[in-house]
Amino acid sequence: MSDARMFVLGALLGGPMHGHQIRRQAQLDRTELWTDIKVGSLYGALHRLVAEGAIEVVRTEQAAGPARTVYALTAAGREEFIALRDRTLREVRLRPDPVDLALHYADDLAEEDLRALIGDRRDALIARLTAWRHQREQAEPYLRGLEPMTFDHTTARLRAEIAWHESLLEQLPKLLAASDRGQAPTAEGRQE
Repeated sequence: MSDARMFVLGALLGGPMHGHQIRRQAQLDRTELWTDIKVGSLYGALHRLVAEGAIEVVRTEQAAGPARTVYALTAAGREEFIALRDRTLREVRLRPDPVDLALHYADDLAEEDLRALIGDRRDALIARLTAWRHQREQAEPYLRGLEPMTFDHTTARLRAEIAWHESLLEQLPKLLAASDRGQAPTAEGRQE
């Protein structure tokens, strides 16, 4: 929830907004590509933040469409935003990838089947990197401040994942042979 909290609080730093504006900002920024935020979860975050006193309802507007609640940041919300942002900038979070758990239990797969699965993952990552680079090119004229670095961060992470998958595919026969004998390969690739 802290990513959604930080996004909502950060969006309201610029002044009061209604929920649809915040949701639209998340869609335009394509936050789901570079955060764990699901755009649909923002309304729930708004309600929780109101209940906790981090934001407040300032009015309800109704033009041609449905009524829209306008929210503003409270002093407590501004303090929470600063604390969340600063903590996030200090902390390093590398989430475990479930592929590691799946590999732990892949002993029953034939080498060609495992190779195909890992190859498909690598190819999907290559396709994602290609799409990400295209998005960066499209966004380039609109990027300001530190925004280019957020694109570069995702690019670097995708490249690292692709390199890891290629390394795994290269070492797969040796690793599986060692697994069959219940031994780990040495740094030189020999069995001990």
